Amino acid sequence: MRLIYILVLMLLPTLAFSQEEAFYIEFKDVLLQNAIEDIEDTYNVLFSYKDDYVKDKRISVTRKKRTLLEVLNELKTQTNLNYKIIEKRYVVVSLAQQEEIDNTKKLDLVLIKSYLTKGIEKNSDGTYKLYPSQLGILPGITEPDVLESIQLLPGVLSPNETASGFFVRGGYADQNRIIWDGINIYHKGHLFGMISPLNPNVASEINFINKGTHARYGERLSSVININSKNEIANTLNTEIGINGVNADAVIELPIIKDKLNIQASLRRSYTDVFETFTFNQFADKVFNSTKINEAEEGENDFSFIDYNLKLNYKLNTAHSFYASIINIDNQLDYFSIESNTDRSFNDLLNIRNAGYSLRWNFKWNNKLQQKTQAYFSDYELNYNFLTFENNEQVSNFEKRNIIFDSGLSTELNYRVSKKFNYDFGYQYTLKDVAYAFLNTTNLRFVLDSEENIVQTHSAYVNVDYKNPNFFDISFGLRNTYFQELDAIRLEPRLLVFKDLSQYFKLQASAEIKNQIISEIDETVFSDLSLENRVWRLANGENSPIINSKHASLGFIYSKSGFSVDTDIYLKRMKNISALSLGFLNPENIGFNIGNQNIFGADVFLKKRFRRFNSWISYSYINAKSQFSDLNNNKAFNSRTNITNAISTALSYKLHGFQVALGWKWQTGRPYTIASDNSLGDLEFNNGINTGQLPVYHRLDLSSTYTFKMSKRNKLRGKIGLSVRNLYNRNNLISREYRGNNSLNDSVEIIERYSIGITPNFMFRLYW
Repeated sequence: MRLIYILVLMLLPTLAFSQEEAFYIEFKDVLLQNAIEDIEDTYNVLFSYKDDYVKDKRISVTRKKRTLLEVLNELKTQTNLNYKIIEKRYVVVSLAQQEEIDNTKKLDLVLIKSYLTKGIEKNSDGTYKLYPSQLGILPGITEPDVLESIQLLPGVLSPNETASGFFVRGGYADQNRIIWDGINIYHKGHLFGMISPLNPNVASEINFINKGTHARYGERLSSVININSKNEIANTLNTEIGINGVNADAVIELPIIKDKLNIQASLRRSYTDVFETFTFNQFADKVFNSTKINEAEEGENDFSFIDYNLKLNYKLNTAHSFYASIINIDNQLDYFSIESNTDRSFNDLLNIRNAGYSLRWNFKWNNKLQQKTQAYFSDYELNYNFLTFENNEQVSNFEKRNIIFDSGLSTELNYRVSKKFNYDFGYQYTLKDVAYAFLNTTNLRFVLDSEENIVQTHSAYVNVDYKNPNFFDISFGLRNTYFQELDAIRLEPRLLVFKDLSQYFKLQASAEIKNQIISEIDETVFSDLSLENRVWRLANGENSPIINSKHASLGFIYSKSGFSVDTDIYLKRMKNISALSLGFLNPENIGFNIGNQNIFGADVFLKKRFRRFNSWISYSYINAKSQFSDLNNNKAFNSRTNITNAISTALSYKLHGFQVALGWKWQTGRPYTIASDNSLGDLEFNNGINTGQLPVYHRLDLSSTYTFKMSKRNKLRGKIGLSVRNLYNRNNLISREYRGNNSLNDSVEIIERYSIGITPNFMFRLYW
């Protein structure tokens, strides 16, 4: 730390910035919004403005060396807007002087604007903010998908190429908490995770938190993805419809009472049960790879999904506002196959549904004290049947059930004492009722495995924010949770420190403790189940204890003239991780094992903007080790999240309404357990767990979009897009696993799964 301090002192003179420094700058009839982006990069400032202020405004500035003040004076003359510099870095754009303070409240926390692209910001509290309506282009993505965009951030990896099955800083996918308008989401994604379960055209603001978590957030260890639909009450009718290679959707904002009441609604549905595109077939080939569905010679696949959102915004007066939100996500699969050389046929029936409801009341007591009260309910159901027929008569039925009833009530007081001190006090009550069951029906019905648990939690928390530009910005939180049925109390302190070492050089440090009571397990009771093998279960204090995590990180950010460097190193230690031991890996210990996981990692991100080009490259290093009692001779081994090295890079270009992006991903292969053949032709596992490594993974993605106006006489606009995943059709091996019946007399089967092949997709949308 002493060496770092000395280096920082040596850098300070070179990082000095003067508001009077002049640069060459020129604009020829460009949109004001585009000009602002260039000014931000050139003078290393951040603008705060409402979109309506700059919409459709155009400017022209002759090439000349100008200071920032001279540029702003020129903009003021041409746009009739006010521009005021605050704290030598923030430029507030307003129609009137009194608006300036309100406009800068949000921006004064921004460290890097346009992190990967426009619409993604990194803030001084360690969080990332994503604004889908403003999101620029990202490689392989034509629509502003929430979960797909997050996967491009440093330290986030999705080795299975699914929308929601990503690892954050070496943590498992079930350690990521996804919240929609206060509702916990458990659905893994449409088409078995290939498509995000959340309509990307509805979300208004997303907060992604991977460190220094505010005390209001509990339940998961690795990350929080808090997604909110629009809370603003629009007074005009706004509608959009769109279609891509898998589904079509529609979104509407309908004003009911001016400035008081409006309704937002969306509907998205696949059309693959009517017409199968090449895009869908590529998704399906990847999903059903190494399953009975893929191996069947004859079969009929009836798959569809639907999701919808409905939100009511009501503003009674300046002190009271109310919100009601509904979300529903539904997947259906009906696959029927026939074995041509026998009289047997099979039927896979799968229904996955996640419905949620929330109510929120915001009350402003006075200018310093505000209160938010919320209630929510989330209902998740998974129902799977694998039917076997002989001579058209049913002879067996394997069933799998997973049900979650998750409800809660919370209230939070925000007390802003002064510009330096801000306090949050809150209480949360949640009730989780989780059950799963595996049944086998032949002549009689047998319960192969089942479990049901209920846990009520009571959490009280306080979070104190202290901001002093001349000292440190410190956020300290303390969360105390009582798990009623488990009779356990857990304290969770949180700390985040931020320091402006200079105008360009920032320091961030964080430390936190978290606990988790709900997680997923791999259930392999019988080999015929090949879809959705992971089910949710609650901690029970026995073979599924409360999982605990300690996480600390230290990082630096440098940003100047469109060039940014963001570095972070971290250490995570997790206790009471559960693993299901398979009989063919450990014949003497079949069942759950409790262990620990230690993770050391580093993330490095570099970005450079120059005129219409934007480029970035990120590197992540992870060393994740697991250790379980009675597994691997009690020795530590590589975790399945241990992807040691990962690199991603992208280059994008924007000209008026046209955008194009090219991106490449490269990462070392996942660990796997080596198996060898014995003299009897059976598989043996003698080299330990996860001692092998899959081949290197890499792929190239391309995206391009074009936005245009349909007519000058109305507000009808259009947008078209094309994306291609895995442009050079690399056949990546992404997992090698083993499947059996947990019986020593049954053979063990190797299951290898490969990445998606070259997959083009299109998009067309209309806005009015």
